[in-house]
Order: sequence, then structure tokens, then C-alpha cells
Amino acid sequence: MSYRVRSTIGLALIVGTMLGGAAVAQADAEPRQFTCDRGEFCVWAEDSYRGWVERMDLSMANPEKCVPLPDGLDARSFTNRTDRAVTVYQDRNCSPEADFSTYPGGGTYVPEAPFVVRAIQLWN
Repeated sequence: MSYRVRSTIGLALIVGTMLGGAAVAQADAEPRQFTCDRGEFCVWAEDSYRGWVERMDLSMANPEKCVPLPDGLDARSFTNRTDRAVTVYQDRNCSPEADFSTYPGGGTYVPEAPFVVRAIQLWN
């Protein structure tokens, strides 16, 4: 194989690798789509609405009752699209001894929770 042919093949491999890497980088740079419908409170396992998502509404979470997230789900981002205030708790039993914060309803988006969320409480 001549030097010229080897150089052309080598250059083609380098360019192909660079283009493939650029496509991956571009895909990662695109904003992630997520769905949390009106009337739902949604939590994600990872920051920026990535990973496992759990959707809750009034049929699953009675107002003023502590609702622990499913076993194994520790939320790191969430959205409140209910029409009610929601308190998020670090403790799975809604204990005020751990961190907790209340977020207004109607469209509150928290891409990076201030602490790991393990339970919620909706208010009337």
C-alpha cells in the first residue's frame, strides 16, 4: 500500500471520528425534553429532569397527607404543575427534622433540588 493511500485512509478515519464525536456532543448539548402535564407534580431521579420520572396527581396524593416517593427513588429535580402548594421533604416520612421546602403551584420548575427529595405533601 502506498504512502498516499495510507495517508488518505488515516485522514478519513480521523475525520470520521471527529464528526462522530461532534454529533454526540451536539446531541448532549440539546435541551432535554420532559413532560409534566398540568395538574401533575413530577420528580426525576437526576438533575435537569433526567433519569427515572414519577408523576403524581390528586388521585395519588391526598391533600395534607405525607406521600413518600416509591422505594429506590430519590428525586434531584422536580416540577409542580398542580394548582396547590407542595412541600418537598428530605425525609421519607415528611419529618420537619430534615430539610423541607414549599413550592407554589401553577408551574414551579426546579432543575436542581436544594436537597434529595424523598416525600411530598400537597396542601389545600
